[in-house]
Amino acid sequence: MTKQIRQLDRVVIRFAGDSGDGMQLTGDRFTSETAQLGNDISTLPNFPAEIRAPAGTLPGVSSFQVHFADYDILTPGDAPNVLVAMNPAALKANLTDLPRGADIIVNTDEFTRRNLAKVGYTTSPLEDDSLAGYVVHPVALTSMTVGALAEHEVSKKDAERAKNMFALGLLSWMYSRPYESTLRFLERKFAARPELVAANVAAFRAGWNFGETTEDFSVRYEVKPAKMLPGTYRNITGNAALSLGLVAAGVRSGLPVFLGAYPITPASDILHELSKHKKFGVVTMQAEDEIAAVGAALGASYGGSLGITTTSGPGVALKSETISLAVALELPLVIVDVQRAGPSTGMPTKTEQADLNMALYGRHGEAPVAVIAPKSPADCFHAALEAARIALTYRTPVLLLSDNYVANGSEPWLLPDVESLPDLRVEFATRANGEDGTTFLPYLRDPETLARPWAIPGTPGLEHRIGGLEKADKTGDISYDPANHDFMVRTRAARIETIPVPDVEVEDPDGDARVLVLGWGSTYGPIGAACRGLRQRGLSVAQAHLRHLAPMPANLGEVLRSYDRVVIPEMNLGQLAHVIRAKYLVDAIGYNQVRGLPFTAAELETMLEEVLKNV
Repeated sequence: MTKQIRQLDRVVIRFAGDSGDGMQLTGDRFTSETAQLGNDISTLPNFPAEIRAPAGTLPGVSSFQVHFADYDILTPGDAPNVLVAMNPAALKANLTDLPRGADIIVNTDEFTRRNLAKVGYTTSPLEDDSLAGYVVHPVALTSMTVGALAEHEVSKKDAERAKNMFALGLLSWMYSRPYESTLRFLERKFAARPELVAANVAAFRAGWNFGETTEDFSVRYEVKPAKMLPGTYRNITGNAALSLGLVAAGVRSGLPVFLGAYPITPASDILHELSKHKKFGVVTMQAEDEIAAVGAALGASYGGSLGITTTSGPGVALKSETISLAVALELPLVIVDVQRAGPSTGMPTKTEQADLNMALYGRHGEAPVAVIAPKSPADCFHAALEAARIALTYRTPVLLLSDNYVANGSEPWLLPDVESLPDLRVEFATRANGEDGTTFLPYLRDPETLARPWAIPGTPGLEHRIGGLEKADKTGDISYDPANHDFMVRTRAARIETIPVPDVEVEDPDGDARVLVLGWGSTYGPIGAACRGLRQRGLSVAQAHLRHLAPMPANLGEVLRSYDRVVIPEMNLGQLAHVIRAKYLVDAIGYNQVRGLPFTAAELETMLEEVLKNV
């Protein structure tokens, strides 16, 4: 039959099912197909913390949302246009997020009396009027997949597991996605079992052909490529981009990169990725605990490497004593904190921005460090380079605050020209620097950076003391002198405060906004989308975003005081807002939620509209 083709400018699709239904893989493959077509993309994976939650229950629902468009987009989308629900739990868990008129593709094979009862349905929503406001497409995904694989030499269990490929084939047909890369992916993934390659390819093709032939899907959609800067792009997650940024930092500095890490959600992917790059001089060590991981990283820096440790909030708490030691030793160290919902174990697979206070102040004594935060998955690459630059230049620990939303989300990344990346080369101390020409003074500082010399152990004539006890200025001898301690504390603080960072840029197209929205980290996308929506409605609002949180941009105070209202949305209880009020005496308005989910653009737009009305 002839199918109608309809052009769209954007679509939001959410794949949802049980933890064992392969929704993350399905969403990732659809995203890869979409990236090849040239659309702009933003994704939001969402999955339970349990390795395998009880099948068919609400806690066990896993989902993957992808937003793609023919123009630049900033978020994974507020509400799905299409929901693929593999079972009743997936439908119930996601139904409230759907706008009226959305398409729902339902795997009817899973709507059994037992599965309905698991999530509290007394009657099937497919048989009553509860879904009357949506466009429901009942598809027997499981049985149709099993039927399509009847002639393949696979077990019934393996055939049923391929239903996600049937769903992927159907959605790939619906939205005119190129699928050759998916077929190549399946060949690689199941290379050791040719029968599974054939079965999954057949399931994918069956889903595609079902869309082509069924009367239930009479419309096929197209979303044209987005207009983007020329160059080579790849779809990348935040953790992958951050990893490549650290590899690039090693290449541009000429130093070995050493990662000491203990596996923890959601930072473990960085350890996995960096372990693949030994040819670039990257050494990874999976330590027995968080304390050993940061201790090994600091030891690597002492030995002349770029020392890095990765973790999440609970790990930063355990690493705090060694980070304080790095402050006292004045050695470079990059600490990556991929934030998650806390406290304690909290909600390990959900996002939050609640580690800012810990990053700024979470050490004993006066132990200031530099703090930066990437704003998007692709920006993680450049944030990692910036963290390494500051650490190496100023001989200081740097805390890089990513979060679960940025780390696991993905977007197109423009591959940079390597030669355009900053030169991070370091000059190690190689000779005495005392006035007598024979003495080495390990705490004689560079007058511009206040950084002390970095002497690799074993360099003849440069022997010096190391350790956590307070050092005497210049000589590095152990000192309990009150005046010296005051001087060293103030000097370490000044070294951080005088790090030159770029001025904060304000997006105020009309130039007459009275309200400034200030964000940091992953709130960049939702804030940007909300401000864009307000401007399209004729409302004037300004936006600024902080990458550097310690030190803050030199012009920030002037910017804040030039607006009547400053609003700071955060996924915490107002940590940046408290800092802004204390430092700049600006009565910032906090908008705070800690739900384990990112803000939606719509809720920020509604909140900001109320603020604008009352200015």
